[in-house]
Amino acid sequence: MTSTKRDQRATARSIADALREQIRAGELRPGATLPTSRELSEQFGVTSKTVSAGIDLLKLEGLVIGEQGGRRRVRADRPITWNLTRFERGQRRDSVAMDDWSTAIKEAGREPAQVVTVTTEASSAEVAEWLRVAIGSPVVKRVRMRSVDSRPFQLSTSWFPESIAAGTPLTEEGDVSMPGGILKSIGHPQRHVRDEITVRMPTPEESDLLALPPGTPVAQHVRIGFGEEAPVRVMKTIAPGDRHMLVYEMEV
Repeated sequence: MTSTKRDQRATARSIADALREQIRAGELRPGATLPTSRELSEQFGVTSKTVSAGIDLLKLEGLVIGEQGGRRRVRADRPITWNLTRFERGQRRDSVAMDDWSTAIKEAGREPAQVVTVTTEASSAEVAEWLRVAIGSPVVKRVRMRSVDSRPFQLSTSWFPESIAAGTPLTEEGDVSMPGGILKSIGHPQRHVRDEITVRMPTPEESDLLALPPGTPVAQHVRIGFGEEAPVRVMKTIAPGDRHMLVYEMEV
């Protein structure tokens, strides 16, 4: 190897490029432990500081995660396919045991779980616009932390006008589910929905709640459910980009 070629490789960027290629080629498989800093230093003829800088680039890209003890692994994820066309559409799959989302996860051979908390609060400007109510109007807020196979997969928050939710199962704590969906069961079925999807970087709170490795983007899926005349619910779901494939199907 010529000195020029060695110099070209002896940078954090080139180390990241070489390891990335090994990951994409399958030489470093999902879940595999990366060589130690000492091994990489010897391989590339650089200092451990340069190696760490190269691996940090891969962490920012979401290809590598760090673990306790200083180990670095290739990220190993098993995403779910979230079909937003079928989700909550037509003959919902809710039962007294599981809602439509949990049922779909179960049908895919995975294990769903949800932790639900409920509060009543004054609507923010954003929520008020979605629900077409006055800013500060009381709304019932249901926050769901959704897990798959014991790992956080989605943070889903729904808001309902208090005039619709008061005195109904929507104000109950816990993972409440009813055949056909709670809104339909209380006389406020959704007739159509509007979806708004944004891809962005997570907030610090979202990163903590969803245990996101550095550099992981999220999809923000907002679904506004309309009744006969006005919105009856808005749901904002934060879905980590490394754990989801969003699917829409439509007639053309």
